[in-house]
This record gives sequence, structure tokens and C-alpha cells, in this order.
Amino acid sequence: MTVSMLTAGIVLLHLLGVVAAMHAVMHTRTPQGAIGWAIGLLLLPYVTLLPYLYLGSSRFLGYRSGHKLRPAPLSPASTDGHAIDPGCTRFAAISALQGRPFRGGHQLRLLIDGVAAFDAMLAAMAAAENYLLVQFFIIHDDGLGRRLQQLLLQRASAGVRVCVLFDGIGSHALPQHYVDTLRAGGVAIHRFATHRWRNRLQLNFRNHRKIVVVDGVCAFVGGLNVGDEYLGLKPPLAPWRDTQLELRGPVVADLQQRFAEDWQWITGSLPPMLAPAPGTGEASALIVASGPADELETGSLFFTAAINAARERVWLSTPYFVPDHSVRAALQLAVLRGVDVRVLVPARPDHRTVFLASTLHAYHAVRTGIRMFRYQPGFLHQKALLIDHDSAAIGSMNLDSRSFRLNFEISALVVDPAFAGEVETMLTTDFSRARAIDEREYLDAPYLRRVAMHVARLFDPLL
Repeated sequence: MTVSMLTAGIVLLHLLGVVAAMHAVMHTRTPQGAIGWAIGLLLLPYVTLLPYLYLGSSRFLGYRSGHKLRPAPLSPASTDGHAIDPGCTRFAAISALQGRPFRGGHQLRLLIDGVAAFDAMLAAMAAAENYLLVQFFIIHDDGLGRRLQQLLLQRASAGVRVCVLFDGIGSHALPQHYVDTLRAGGVAIHRFATHRWRNRLQLNFRNHRKIVVVDGVCAFVGGLNVGDEYLGLKPPLAPWRDTQLELRGPVVADLQQRFAEDWQWITGSLPPMLAPAPGTGEASALIVASGPADELETGSLFFTAAINAARERVWLSTPYFVPDHSVRAALQLAVLRGVDVRVLVPARPDHRTVFLASTLHAYHAVRTGIRMFRYQPGFLHQKALLIDHDSAAIGSMNLDSRSFRLNFEISALVVDPAFAGEVETMLTTDFSRARAIDEREYLDAPYLRRVAMHVARLFDPLL
């Protein structure tokens, strides 16, 4: 290679860096992110151009969600005629964000940890007569994964229409023969991927939703994926702490719609869907869906609005505590209002960088009066939120920028004193198995570890 060719290559890279920097300034969601990308692209384009190509986009283009931002005034009865809890009015902003009202008449079952959750989900799937809609972020070809595979093949052979989605990045280790076996047995199974050319190079976007719908009769949401570790069978993270929620009632239709949107994006067609069975319970619920195709930052706004609605307590359980400015401010304001704010996080890391950043955020949180706790028995993966005495949310949303902005997520917000009491009992047990975090955790850490925490925090927008 001649000197002139090398010079021309360097000039070209810098020109491309300038173009990419302008794109970053125009399209990056946060000023900090825009500054970081722009400086890197202008000064070191030969280092940052390729990462920007794969990680620089903050919008998932082309995807259309059925929920639109519009006013959602709450009345004593939801659109299906079931009475809704008056406490739902506190969450009118979240209802408007989803473009749909709370619905009443739900039966709920809180499923604690993997064995109880998968016993319930697999039993419900085994009873399917018309169709199964199944979506997970991760599916492994291990003991639990093969149990699911055999059940899906059995239902397909019985004439049940089975539709399965899994995330291409989360399930990167799933072998092709697992998928081929299901397809050969009549199961419609697809990898959720960027799919369209405008997103094709992006690695940021992931479908983190966990949804199971059986015949329009019952549905499940929560934090569990399909793998032996979620049953607590893989040290050193065992026992695995997680939570799933079974719902029966009108919002099953909303969960079907969310699955259908993802399915249509990948396949171009709609999955089978029946009207949900009439609700016979008393709980009011709203399905909260979020993703990088939303007009607003739905995930962050959901947590902010829910925390701002609290008057008595905010109890949070999350594996990753990397709050953005809005959520951090909402937690701090809740403390100043006299709200009992507690956050439960893991004592063991599954992702080192996120754990380091979470540790620094926990230190700053404790200094502002937020009570932080580390769960001791095993890895904590549950995503649970308890507001006051009557409201709780269970789903797939973590408290980090990835869930706020980059992942497709799903949760159920429930307003019902009885259900909130069950969540309170569950979290009280969890907190009893945790140790309080104080400032010494950060201050007593070796200097280089503290430096690593601050470096890890620089990657907050991607964590």
C-alpha cells in the first residue's frame, strides 16, 4: 500500500467520521450520548465508526405499535363493563401513555420462582385446545427447553396452532436443530430480529418480552426465560429468584395484541386470536408495553409516573439498578414526601459492568435517603414494583436504560388491595433475606474498583 493510498484512506475515514458525528448529534437521545459519540467519531473515527454502525441507532424504524398516545379518562367502569378500582385514577398518565383504559374483572395468581411458574405455565399450555402464543427473550436447549419443545410438539400434533417467538440476540446459543425440530412438527417459530434493512446492522434492539397466551383464556408475564438456570439448577447464581404473573380476564386481549404486533413485524401475518373469556375476578389491570419504536420513552415514563403517584411506599425489586435522571429524581422526591422507598438488588453479579454501575448508583441513592438492599440467597432477577397498599406491577422491565429505551418490554400494572397484599408478603420475605447497603460499600472498596465503577457508569445508556 502506497503512502498516498494510506493518506486517502485516513482522510476518507475522517470524512465518514464527520458525517457520522453529525448523524449522532441529530439523532442520539441524550446530550451526553451525542457528545460522547461526536467526539469519538471526530477524533478517532477508525476506532468508533464500526461500533457506531452497530450501536449508534436509538430508534427502531418501521415498527408500528397499536397503542397511540391519547387521553384516557378513567370512569368507575371500564369499556367492558367491569368496575375498576378507584385507585386507578392515580395512574391516569400511564393509561394515557398506553392509549387504553384500565380494565376490571381480573383473576390473578402470583407465581414465585421458577418451579411454581413453569409448573403453572406448562400445565396451562398442555390444556390448550385452539392456539398457543409463546414468546421469550431466551430459550435454551437444555432440560427445561426440551420439556417446552416436547409440549409444543404435542399440542401441534393435536391440532393446536402454536406460534413461538424468541429473541435473536438473547437466544444466540439456541441451536438451529432445536428450531428445525419444532418447525418439522408443525410449530410456527421465528427469531425476532431487526429484519428490515433500516435496522439490520443494529445490535442495540432486543425483544425482552415474556408472554404466554393460551386460547385467549389465560396469559402469563414476568421475568422468567426458558432455561435450567431459571429453575435454580446452575450455580453460582442458584438459587434463582424470580416472579411470574398469571392473568385471566380482559387484558389477555391486550397481551395478545402485543404478541401480534411482534409476530406481524417478523412474519407479515397475524397469529390466531380469540376474544378473551369474560372476567370473573375483581382486580383492575393495565398492560404496559414499551419499546424503542415508541414516540416517547415509555419505560422511563412508566416508572416515573408510578413512583410519583406513591404516597405511602415504593418497594422495587430489580436485577439492574441503573436509573436515568427522571427515575432517580422521582425516587428522591418520594423520599422527600415521606414515602417508604426501598430497592432490592442482587448481591451476586451476572453482568460485571452492569453490577459495577449499579453499585455506584446504589451509593448515590443511599446518600439521598433511598434504602437499598442486597438479596443474599442467590441471584435476584425479579422485576416487581409495589406502590402504596393497593398497586403492584410484575413484568420484564428492569430499572436501566436498556429497558427504558432499547428493549421491547411488557408488564402488568394491577390495582387491587388483595393482590398488592400478596406482593407485599412476597417482598417482605425477600427483604428479610437481604442486607442493607450503606455508604461504606463504596467508600471501603479498593481505589481501582471505585474507578471501575465510574468507568462502568459511562456506559449507562447501553446497560
